[in-house]
Amino acid sequence: MSRRRNGALTLGLAGLTVCVGLLSACSSSSSGSTSGSTSGASASSSAAGNVTLTFWGTYGNGGNKTQTDALNKTIIPAFEKANPGITVNYVDIPYDSMLQKLTTSAAGGQLPDLVRADLGWVPKLGALGVFAPLDEKMSDFSTLSANTYPGALATNFFNGHYYGLPLDTNTRVLISNPAALKAAGITTPPATFAQVKADAPKLKAAKVSVFADSGLQGWNVYPWIWSAGGSVTNQQQTKATGYLNSPASVAGVQLLVSLYRAGAIPNLITGDKGATQTSDGLPKGQYATILDGPWMTGVWSGQYPNFKPTYSPVPAGPGGSVSVVGGEDIVMTSSSQHQDAAEKFIRFTQTAEYQLTMAKTGQMSVVKSLGAQEAAQNPDLAPFIKQLATARPRPSVPQAPQIDTVLQNDLTPAFTGTESVQAALDKAAADIDPLLTATH
Repeated sequence: MSRRRNGALTLGLAGLTVCVGLLSACSSSSSGSTSGSTSGASASSSAAGNVTLTFWGTYGNGGNKTQTDALNKTIIPAFEKANPGITVNYVDIPYDSMLQKLTTSAAGGQLPDLVRADLGWVPKLGALGVFAPLDEKMSDFSTLSANTYPGALATNFFNGHYYGLPLDTNTRVLISNPAALKAAGITTPPATFAQVKADAPKLKAAKVSVFADSGLQGWNVYPWIWSAGGSVTNQQQTKATGYLNSPASVAGVQLLVSLYRAGAIPNLITGDKGATQTSDGLPKGQYATILDGPWMTGVWSGQYPNFKPTYSPVPAGPGGSVSVVGGEDIVMTSSSQHQDAAEKFIRFTQTAEYQLTMAKTGQMSVVKSLGAQEAAQNPDLAPFIKQLATARPRPSVPQAPQIDTVLQNDLTPAFTGTESVQAALDKAAADIDPLLTATH
């Protein structure tokens, strides 16, 4: 499963330029249920008094027929039965094509009513007027949003408004190889920073890396920074200096750097393409622990059917055990001619009927109160559900891909030993500040 699909931001500098150029023309599109052109894809009626909603999504990405079948054969029929006169036309679009289709369709006035959007696209497209601010449109938005995980909800927020609601979510937890730990005389996965440090030399003696990861971007390093008690930006997401390079943030990255320089973390983390990937290194016993998501269960069941990993929380530091949020959001386009009906479908996506049906296909629920039922359906998800309670979003800004590039480039010298962690984070914060300023 593509990691971009699971929340990694894909709106790069070139893509953002295209978005701004194309979408600024439609930012003044109608925001009411009867406004705007009726020639777009969202403006269709099957008969007088009847409404057809067009819903774009990526559920079939990678040929996932299970999810599209659940939507088309169970969820949509249930919604249509409960809402006579409203028909939902779901259009499945490849993930890698969705952003481009959104931008070109916005320029041509052919947007759908509803979109299942990668969380990285929501804030900027909403601020440009493409997505409607749901906190202004929906009278019950505060009630609906209060039922979701805070980290997932925050991915919809930009410049004072929420442009969507969480639709599905995921996070990373610590995944361990029990046999690798046992080879070093260790019986349980490390639960704290201190235990990670204590386990490292024992595992190194057994020729096992205590931890491995595949990069130094936000998806990789934020859990360690947050668990150390650090932060990435201020609350307004306008400044990184003083936050990303704070003593607590430095301590979180220093843990990884110290382990790396002691030979306890492989150079996969600094970008060595020849290193063993985490998906292979963990089941093979080369790595004792990794951070990854719920999709790995399916990956290993096919490639390593005898591998039985252990799932546990991100090791806790002074800030607790904190991970990172991924997933998708449900948004309504500002140009939709059927916003009242679209709101009804958005409400339906937040119900147990929708959420638990999709949970059976591997989509984690965003509704906090459904956690126990979700875990009962799929016990493998229990550790991820627990971690979601404290998981946080990456900066919900369109320049997030550039921020990831800064982190990878500026942190690498700290790992290779040419700069201190403090100096590396000072530089990263200074490089990120203008990116944050450009988003507001």
